[in-house]
Amino acid sequence: MGKNKRNRNKPGKTPAETPATQVARARAWRRYRWAGLIAIAVLVLGAVAFIWRTSTRPSPLSSVVAPPAATSAHATFVGAGACAGCHGRENAAWQNSQHAKAMQHATLDTVLGDFNNIRFTYDGIVSTFFRRDGKFFVNTDGADGRLADFEILYTFGLYPLQQYLVAFPDGRMQALSIAWDARPKSEGGGRWYHLYPNDHITYKDPLHWTRLNQNWNWMCADCHTTKLDRNYNVAANTYATTWKEINVACEACHGPGSNHVAWAKHAPGSEKLADHGLIVALDERRAVTWTRVAATGNAVRSAPLTSERELAVCAQCHSRRAAFASGMDHDGRLLDTHDIALLSEPLYFADGQQHDEVYDLGSFLQSKMHAHGVTCSDCHDPHSGRLRAPGNAVCAQCHAALNYDVPAHTLHMAGSAGAQCAACHMPTRNYMVIDPRHDHSIRIPRPDLSAELQTPNSCTGCHKDRKASWAAAIIEHAFGPERKGFQKFGTVLHDSRIGAPGAAANLMTLARDAQTPAIVRATALADLHPYLSAGVMPALEAGLADPDPMVRGAALDVLLGAPPQERIRLALGLIGDPSTIVRIKAARALAIMPDQGGDAALRVQLDKAFTEYVASQRANADRPEAHLNLGLFYSERRDPKQAEAEYRAALALQADFIPADVNLADLYRSYSRDADAENVLTNGLQLVPGNADLLHALGLLRVRQKRLGEALPLLEAAARADPSNPRYAYVYGVALHDSGQGKQGMAVLERALVRFPGNPELLAALAAYARNAGDTKHAEAYAKRLSDIAPPQAGTEQ
Repeated sequence: MGKNKRNRNKPGKTPAETPATQVARARAWRRYRWAGLIAIAVLVLGAVAFIWRTSTRPSPLSSVVAPPAATSAHATFVGAGACAGCHGRENAAWQNSQHAKAMQHATLDTVLGDFNNIRFTYDGIVSTFFRRDGKFFVNTDGADGRLADFEILYTFGLYPLQQYLVAFPDGRMQALSIAWDARPKSEGGGRWYHLYPNDHITYKDPLHWTRLNQNWNWMCADCHTTKLDRNYNVAANTYATTWKEINVACEACHGPGSNHVAWAKHAPGSEKLADHGLIVALDERRAVTWTRVAATGNAVRSAPLTSERELAVCAQCHSRRAAFASGMDHDGRLLDTHDIALLSEPLYFADGQQHDEVYDLGSFLQSKMHAHGVTCSDCHDPHSGRLRAPGNAVCAQCHAALNYDVPAHTLHMAGSAGAQCAACHMPTRNYMVIDPRHDHSIRIPRPDLSAELQTPNSCTGCHKDRKASWAAAIIEHAFGPERKGFQKFGTVLHDSRIGAPGAAANLMTLARDAQTPAIVRATALADLHPYLSAGVMPALEAGLADPDPMVRGAALDVLLGAPPQERIRLALGLIGDPSTIVRIKAARALAIMPDQGGDAALRVQLDKAFTEYVASQRANADRPEAHLNLGLFYSERRDPKQAEAEYRAALALQADFIPADVNLADLYRSYSRDADAENVLTNGLQLVPGNADLLHALGLLRVRQKRLGEALPLLEAAARADPSNPRYAYVYGVALHDSGQGKQGMAVLERALVRFPGNPELLAALAAYARNAGDTKHAEAYAKRLSDIAPPQAGTEQ
């Protein structure tokens, strides 16, 4: 597939609109958006669209040129042993890598933990690690909370920690949450520790080691083995998982090697195979050099990077992503198999620094290095996993040491820890308690923004006794006031998160900036969701025509919140998009399209798109989120029987999966099955007492049943249980006001507005109520704040 052309991805055009049509559309938007002001609408939890698990610009991640079919046709996996004979040096480097030891059989040689009857206590549970008959065991709390013996079959990982896997009769393997700290004792290692030390994880918690979110088959296996087949049986809810190799071996990156072996053995016809019958991720580096420019001390690539096959292959594991296809792709079309997490909270700080466990891709995609064509193996040896040079020498491959590896630039004594390039430009953050991982956004520190954006910076990350203003003054004195770095979007994303005036307009500008990395443009579009109105539609339309599929996909996600006619108008032109991620998101947006009438050819195309969407979810049929997505999809397809079955399937996998409870109850509500809705919600509250989502949904049900005396305490409890959700405060305030308690309702809304000063729903409600009460002054003030955040579309009725 060639590089995407902008005109290939434009949404379908519609006839020119008259002024009267524009006014009607604006009115429709207001009715759609603010319906909750009159009647409290059911809050349906949004789809977990995917299940999350990264200057010539390179092509988008799914737009690389695919190899000729002959390179992979009928190719099969042959194992690392078939490669070692000819590729001895690469094999030797790999043998000592963490990839080679990503997963191993539990033996005396591979197990690092102390199993000499060692006891470990966590939240009152005493676990004992011991050996019996040459095997490794742990006595710990099982799925029922009772202590039992569990055999350790595999090690998982190597350094700085090692986890252990337990097999269950239904084919599941589960990862223990008690891990071995493999660091030296001098560094605090040589001990057992819990991965959630402060969270009080019991057997009832979704993060307990026996439960779904610690399941190896889905959560971990594809990135710790080669040629994994999950083999999940939906009907039996069992696994028969297999792999070609127990670790991350040659073919995990290079693809099945049988054709290459045939070429090496001069098999008849093999001379016609492109790339010698092998998908070689490193081909983007062939004959490429980096030449240093004397004036800057920086190097430039001898030829532009026109594809991202290598990055895409690495990113399948080194990213926060959601797979929607079985198996791993080796052709580099990442967005044809995975959806990449955007720079949204809580995954990232507003300026794009890593916050949650996001791995590397999302950070790297926002970097200046990526924009200039740097690839993973420019810095890392792909076989050993080590840096290509020690310390600052790896950066000095492209950045002249005389310019950068000197105290005048580092502001630290030569050879000190603070003088390391990575210390300032790639600071670490600990994950899994003890695993420090570098931020691959490779950014210039911005302590001058830390206070404003509530973001960390590498300066005070080390100098913990100093304020960010101290560091900012030193940097400005050394480099001047204009040295602001490549990532300049932090203020825009921060303002959108707090609802600052002009937030929507700034997001729209950022989303349209072609010089901004695609992942940032996509994030800007995603952050427009709270401000969705007719006024932001031009930015969405531009996003749907963006050359990068990540941006088009983000625009389609936001489009789910638009009125039905807008969803159809804009998504219809993308069901034949060259990128899989865009097609399936377009299909999801078009689920509301009626079946009857229309063009027969279009119906065929829609059915194909819907089939592809369903298949993308069935690929994760062992996860409740996938069934939730299908339930929402079938609800909009007006197929309540299938929707109910999917919600029930989600709850069968995880009985306390709250989104399925809430949406199943809402499905019943829409078909006047209030008794069934009540049973679902009350059963959910028995499993998860005090859950805000369930309390809120049950409160809304009581409103519809005209049992307001019971509804208000439930809505209040929901708002108190989750004060971070402005929607719950909004609904409770509206309910109070509409029940005749106007002052109390206004007070709830005003208190929520202090916490969420830019929330459109709160502002709209307060403006309407103040106006109805004759308080023109406050009504105008609230309306002004609302228009500052999400301005109406030019030319439409105010």
